[in-house]
Amino acid sequence: MSPSRGRLRIYLGAAPGVGKTFAMLCEGRRRMERGTDVVVGYVETHGRPRTAALTEGMEVVPRTTMVYRGTTFTELDTGAVIARAPRLALIDELAHTNVPGSKNAKRWQDIEELLDAGIDVVSTVNIQHLESLNDVVRQITGVPQRETVPDEVVRRAQEVEIVDMAPEALRRRMAHGNVYPPEKIDAALSNYFRVGNLTALRELALLWVANKVDEQLDRYRADHGIAGTWEARERVVVALTGGPEGDTLIRRAARITARTKGADLLAVHATRSDGLSGADPANLVRQRSLVESMGGTYHQVVGDDVPRALLDFARGVNATQLVLGASRRGRFAQLFSPGVGVTTTARSGSIDVHMITHDEAGKGARRFRSGAALTRRRRVAGWAMALLALPALTAALVPLRNDLALSSEILLFLLMVVGVALVGGMWPAVTAAVAGSMLLNYYFTPPVSRFTISEPENLLALFVYVLVAVMVSAVVDLAARRTREAARAGADAEVLSTLAGHVLRGDAALASLLARLRETFGLTSVTLLERAAEPSPDDHSEPQAWRIVATSGGLPCTSPGGADTDVSIDESLVLAVRGRLLDASDRRVLEAFAAEAAIALRHERLREEAQQAKPLAEADKMRTALLAAVSHDLRTPLASAKAAVDSLRNTAIRWSEEDRRELLATADESLARLDRLVANLLDMSRLQAGVLGVTAQPVAIEEIVPRSIDDLGPLTDRIEGDISPDLPEVVADPALLERILVNVMTNAVRYSPPDAPVLVTASWHGDQVEIRVIDRGPGIPPEARDQVFMPFQRMGDRDNHTGVGLGLALSRGLAEAMGGTLVPEETPGGGLTMLITLPISSRAHAVAAEDRA
Repeated sequence: MSPSRGRLRIYLGAAPGVGKTFAMLCEGRRRMERGTDVVVGYVETHGRPRTAALTEGMEVVPRTTMVYRGTTFTELDTGAVIARAPRLALIDELAHTNVPGSKNAKRWQDIEELLDAGIDVVSTVNIQHLESLNDVVRQITGVPQRETVPDEVVRRAQEVEIVDMAPEALRRRMAHGNVYPPEKIDAALSNYFRVGNLTALRELALLWVANKVDEQLDRYRADHGIAGTWEARERVVVALTGGPEGDTLIRRAARITARTKGADLLAVHATRSDGLSGADPANLVRQRSLVESMGGTYHQVVGDDVPRALLDFARGVNATQLVLGASRRGRFAQLFSPGVGVTTTARSGSIDVHMITHDEAGKGARRFRSGAALTRRRRVAGWAMALLALPALTAALVPLRNDLALSSEILLFLLMVVGVALVGGMWPAVTAAVAGSMLLNYYFTPPVSRFTISEPENLLALFVYVLVAVMVSAVVDLAARRTREAARAGADAEVLSTLAGHVLRGDAALASLLARLRETFGLTSVTLLERAAEPSPDDHSEPQAWRIVATSGGLPCTSPGGADTDVSIDESLVLAVRGRLLDASDRRVLEAFAAEAAIALRHERLREEAQQAKPLAEADKMRTALLAAVSHDLRTPLASAKAAVDSLRNTAIRWSEEDRRELLATADESLARLDRLVANLLDMSRLQAGVLGVTAQPVAIEEIVPRSIDDLGPLTDRIEGDISPDLPEVVADPALLERILVNVMTNAVRYSPPDAPVLVTASWHGDQVEIRVIDRGPGIPPEARDQVFMPFQRMGDRDNHTGVGLGLALSRGLAEAMGGTLVPEETPGGGLTMLITLPISSRAHAVAAEDRA
């Protein structure tokens, strides 16, 4: 027997450094002290001593070692953890991308294997790594997140605990060196870890967890059959009829919502199952847009009993307040029926109901209802009319039978039968026709007061009367059925229109789609099931043969056989619903939802596959661009060097000493150019793979700049340096910094006029040193300044004789690898200034502090 699936607990943080790993290790130690078998599967301490100290005394499963592109990496050894079979495994960084060649592309997939093996897992993730928030985080921070995890993975966790910290407290932790090494602190505080960024990320994390808590609360209430409202959070539901008063109700409900911070606004329209809602589609479309513009959501439910449908929806979403419009019906109509508002208020229980007056109140309902629809009320009225109106008509005509001809009396009875048919349908009308013929025979056809007919014409007249009455009743009944079918089709079309709008707005996520379906039909739960094994004839009710892909509501179905209604989408997917049996017309709409759910599932899986293939596509794109860009640049120096060497080896030609030196110089220059090109390509590859070795150490700027100028060779005369010897040392790799300066200065000389030298200056500002390379060339438009740092891009350069366009891209990458920056600025008076910023060393910090003291 396979072990039960393990439980997943996730510590969710708003930003790095809030203490997720620390909290995870503390939880592991607490459980270990209580006797739980705990191992550390993978923990990244980031060099933080207090975090590392928590791992002391805990069993650590050795990591697996992998070699990728000549560099050794360590990853979580999933097989070793499963073989060890602990009760609990601590695994850090849920969104981590594994090294290419690993069994799984993502660490969350490794964790899924552990959970399937029955091992409980505690993990960590930051809010910026959730797939649905990736674009939002990029807009806030300006930093794209390359490692993401599907939201559904985190939502499926049995426990999600937020690790919270105020932005100011987190910045203090960073300033004290508790998060990043000292050389990275200033850059982090001035970029990603600004107070505004951290506040926005904190709000995202809190809201996401609040939504997760809402789902858990809804599931708990559904599982335990709790129908009452728990006022854990204010939710205002406004009921829309499709009438003109809806705008007023929405605005009033929005004002009620705005009085409470964090309250939700929901609009709901109840459609009768017979389609006779009387709603104006144009009004509903406009009101839906109004609700969504105010931050609310629009929903639609189906139900014959409108008050019950409204209250079921309100209780289903745990609403605390319900906003209704005052009745549009007149006082006379209210004598016979209390109306939706009064009935809803009487049944509302703990939900507060607001009855809002409006300009349409009391003016009478303006919706058109077809009189042919055979509702129960109309049928009852038809039978009452047949049983009461015919005797009344007979009593009224008996005193006049000597004054009226039989044909007139028959026409009056026929008029009454047609009236019964219009009100009650076929069977009350047929009954009225038969009863009317008997009354005509007894009271009005000679001989009177006897059930006999003496004249053949009277017999024919009565026969035609009954025949006409039956035919009229049949036509009326047929029209009623067609009208009802059309109305039902209209209701289905309205629901499908809502579904289409849901999809067109991009809300096709499985969880959202299933929630819409559950709300629409007032179901207890909706579950999308997928076969877990090969199909067999008797697996319809076998839970082991199915797995739950997505669910909404209470206790999910574990197999199609446990559902009230199920729809087979294809050989492997089934949509199963619980709550009530759906009729054939509802099933057609259910099939439309099921088809869209299958499409949404495929889209989600395609997005996951695309996400996994994205690094490969980028690498392929880079290789393609590389081959296109270097096709000439590799051949040119190779051809020059080869021609020079071949010429020197040719014994048939006697070269002069001067010619020999020139050929050797050509070969040397070509090979040097080729060496620089290959070095740039290799370093760019290492940068993109994240494996470039950087040896950071204190470096004196006044020593590096002159060496860089000397490396320019013939271009040295075009450079003027102005470097103060009093500058503090910076933290950098000397060789990489020299290459940055050579690349930037070469680029400046290339575009600067011959009579305008390139100026190199350096200055000290706070905790960093700024090196400026200033030219007087044409400059770069502001909108194109980021483009010059893209690989294989040369602004305004159409040939391949000046390099492959890697110099600036590589220089920026090297600067950022050393904790610095490289940004372009406009030179006053015209031209371009490249600004290189590097942090000063700790030794320089200490000297500066002594000077200030």
